[in-house]
Amino acid sequence: MSKKVIVVGGVAGGASVAARVRRLDEDAEITMFEKGPNVSFSNCSLPYHLSGTIKNADDIVLMHPEQFKRQYNIDAVVNTEVIDVDHAEKNVTIKNVSTSQTSKVDYDELVLSPGAVPIVPNSIKGVHGNNVFTVRNVEDIKALQGYIEETNAKNITVVGGGFVGLEVMENLVEAGKNVSLVEAAHHIMATIDDDMAQIAHKELLDNGVNLIVDDAVSAISSTNVTLSSNKVIPTDVVVMAIGVKPDVSLAEKIGIKLGSTGAIAVNQNYQTNLPNIYAVGDAIEVTNMITRKKQRLNLAFPAQMEARNAADHMYGRTVTQRGVIGSQVIKLFKMNVASTGLTEKQCLDNGISYDIAMVIPKDKVALMPNAKPLYFKLIFGTPSGEILGAQAVGESGVDKQVDIIATMISMHGHVEDLQNLELCYQPMFSTAKNAVNMAGLVATNILNGEFKQVRMSKVRGLVESGAMIVDAREPNEYKEGHIKGAINIPLSEFRDRLDEIPHNIPVYVHCLSSQRSYNMVRALGNLGYTNIYNIVGSFLGLSEYEYYHDTVDDRDPIIDGYRFDLM
Repeated sequence: MSKKVIVVGGVAGGASVAARVRRLDEDAEITMFEKGPNVSFSNCSLPYHLSGTIKNADDIVLMHPEQFKRQYNIDAVVNTEVIDVDHAEKNVTIKNVSTSQTSKVDYDELVLSPGAVPIVPNSIKGVHGNNVFTVRNVEDIKALQGYIEETNAKNITVVGGGFVGLEVMENLVEAGKNVSLVEAAHHIMATIDDDMAQIAHKELLDNGVNLIVDDAVSAISSTNVTLSSNKVIPTDVVVMAIGVKPDVSLAEKIGIKLGSTGAIAVNQNYQTNLPNIYAVGDAIEVTNMITRKKQRLNLAFPAQMEARNAADHMYGRTVTQRGVIGSQVIKLFKMNVASTGLTEKQCLDNGISYDIAMVIPKDKVALMPNAKPLYFKLIFGTPSGEILGAQAVGESGVDKQVDIIATMISMHGHVEDLQNLELCYQPMFSTAKNAVNMAGLVATNILNGEFKQVRMSKVRGLVESGAMIVDAREPNEYKEGHIKGAINIPLSEFRDRLDEIPHNIPVYVHCLSSQRSYNMVRALGNLGYTNIYNIVGSFLGLSEYEYYHDTVDDRDPIIDGYRFDLM
C-alpha cells in the first residue's frame, strides 16, 4: 500500500520535502497544502520587482500546481489552509480560504513547513494603515508596488536594517525613490559587527539613503513617520521589515512542543513530539554548530537540507545533523557584504574567549584596473585558534572568501590551517596571498603573542586622551589626511628617528591598511620596545569606521581628511 504524505506549506522547505519523497518513492501519494495562491516562489527575489530588475512579479513564482502534478505527480493545492490535525486518527482538517468549506484528509506522514510571519508591533500607532506593507510573498510585493504606482509615492520609509529591509531599500532607491531606513539597533545587519557595518553605512549614505540608527518608529500616518526621538520623516509609504517570527499557530493548537526560542522543537531527524509529524524550515529551531545552542535561522539552504533529511528519515535512511553556521551574503549598491559563523557579539553573549584579525588587501593585484579594497575580518577562539567566523565587505565577490571560512568552520579548522591553504590565484582574481591566507597569518601571529593590536573602536579615546600615535605612511599621504595629533614617522625613516619613539609609554602605530605599521611594530619589538600596538584597520579602516557618525551626528572628527581607497 502506498504511503500518504501531507506537507503543510510550500516554498523552500515544503516543496523540497515533497520533491525528495517523490525521488525516494514513486508510489507515494503526496499532497502539499498552501494557504496562499503560490506554492513555490523565490522569496529572496521579491524586492527586485520594486526596481524593475524583475519586471513581472509573476515570474517570481517558480512552479505552478499543474507543473508539480505533471512533472512530479505531486498534488499542490493552493488557497487551502490546514486548520487542525488529529494525530491519533492521522488526518488533517483543511479549509478552502475562498469558500470556507472544510474537509478531512488522511495521512501516514505529516510535515509542517508553515514558515514565518512578519513582525508588525501593535505598539506602533498607525502600523495597520493602508500605506503600511510587509514583504513576505508574491502577493505582498504586488500590493506594495501597486500602491506606490497608484499613489505616485516618492518618500518611502523602510523600518528594519536586516536583509529584507536592505534589499527593499536598495531596490526602491534604484527605482528613484527617496528612501529612509530606520534601525533601532546601533547598526544595520546583526550578522556582522559594528566595525564592518560602518562600511555599509557609508555606502548607504553615498547612495542618498537617509539612514537612521539607534532610533525606532513610534507612530505612522498617511504623510509621515514619527520616531522615538520625536524626529519626523515625511513618508508616503512604510515597509515594515523588522524581522519575522515562526508561524507556530497550528503547531501550538495541536499540542506540538515549542523550544526555548519559541519555534517548533524537533529532534535529530526533524521529528516533533507527536508521532509521524515532522517540521522543517523557518518555523523550527536549529542547533548552532559552534555554540551548540538552539537558535532560529531563516535561510533557504538550511531549509532545503532539513527537508531532505526529514524525507530520508521517513524511509529509514540515516540522517546526520551537524548544526548550522549561518552563511549569508547581500549586495548593497556597489558593495557586497558576506558573513559566516559567529560575530563578536555572539562570542561575548556565549562566553567564548576570542580574538580577531582584520586585513585590507586589494581584491586583485594592484596593477590591475579597478582594484578595490577588500575588508576581511576573521574571528577565532583563544587560546585554541579554532575558526569561529568571518565577515567580508568589498566590491568584489566577497562570498568566495567567506565560503572558504564556512568550509573550514564545518571541518573544525584552525587559523594555522589558513596560512598554507592553496587557493586559486591570477592577478585579475586575487592577490597572490589571498585575504584568507593573510588573515590566517595575522591570527597565528596574534595567538603566538608576536605583536599586540588595538581596535578601531578605541582610537577615538586614544586621540582624546593625547596618546602617542605614529603614522607610518609617507609625508605626502599624511598631508592628504591623518589622525589628529598623530606623528608622521614613515616606515622608510623610523630607524633613523628612534629617539622620537618613547619606551616608557604605549605607542600606537598605523599606516593605510596595517601592512607597513605591522612591519614597524615587529621591528620595534625586535629592537626592545615592549609597549607597541598596531591599530586594527589602520587609516583606511578608521576612515570607514568614523565617517557615518561624524556625518550624521555632527560630532567633532578625529580624522583630518578621510581616505577610502588604497590607491
